[in-house]
Amino acid sequence: MQRIPLIDYVGRPLLASVFIVLLWLQWRFPLRRQHFSALHRLVRNFVLSIPGFAIVRLAMLPIPLAVGVWAQDRHIGLLNWAGTPGWAAAIATFLLMDYAYWWWHWANHMVPLFWRFHNVHHTDLDLDVSTAARFHFGEMVFSVGFLSLAVMLFGIAPIMLVVFFITFEAATLFHHSNWRLPIRLERVLNHVIVTPRMHGIHHSIVQRETNSNWGTIFCWWDKLHRTLRRDVPQDAVTIGVAAYRDENELTLGQLFVLPFRKQREWRLPSGEEPDREPQPAERLAE
Repeated sequence: MQRIPLIDYVGRPLLASVFIVLLWLQWRFPLRRQHFSALHRLVRNFVLSIPGFAIVRLAMLPIPLAVGVWAQDRHIGLLNWAGTPGWAAAIATFLLMDYAYWWWHWANHMVPLFWRFHNVHHTDLDLDVSTAARFHFGEMVFSVGFLSLAVMLFGIAPIMLVVFFITFEAATLFHHSNWRLPIRLERVLNHVIVTPRMHGIHHSIVQRETNSNWGTIFCWWDKLHRTLRRDVPQDAVTIGVAAYRDENELTLGQLFVLPFRKQREWRLPSGEEPDREPQPAERLAE
């Protein structure tokens, strides 16, 4: 396997350090009360993620990087056509790619085939930094095609793709964490980036709330599309998917085969559909 120095020697150690720091911070300053064994979930989420990690390293990075080199050599893609200076290309890369990922996240919820695989991520019954690793390998396979297409259309330089990817993964770890930041600080951060309270609403069993806050790095895209929700206090959020509330149905084996089975309607086992009246709010709720 050919080395990607920025990922192998910088990205991996950096992301591992971010994970460990967030693991400690969420233990020391928890945001939501956890209902299930943190150690059990940590092991399960990471074992589930092993095939996905392998796909990321063997295909999800090398293939788009090769596409980026190919597009650069042939002067293909928006940024290559525009002849954008280095600093402007860096800014454009982050904005274009993060916005593209907003649409990809939307598609993973709205396209039934993609939701089958993304559903595995949302069935976690608690939400913390380990949930950021809980992705089915099938979703990673689809992501290879999406990322390659975005790199070609936008003309993303290979080095900028790697820098963006590291930042993207760090942001994913951050907003999935169960770290209770001071509310004033988080309200300031939430004018620009996706925060743990904001993403916690996205993992609610209330479908209207799940179908909001699709951003990864920047929260601007949800403001643009009017899908931003900041009005639900974290102690009012129940994490998970309404139809999958039994932990015994969410074992490793069950999670691996979940996308290949008939998907349940978004209802509680009792048959009720969880809902909550929307409360307009300008500021992030505690």
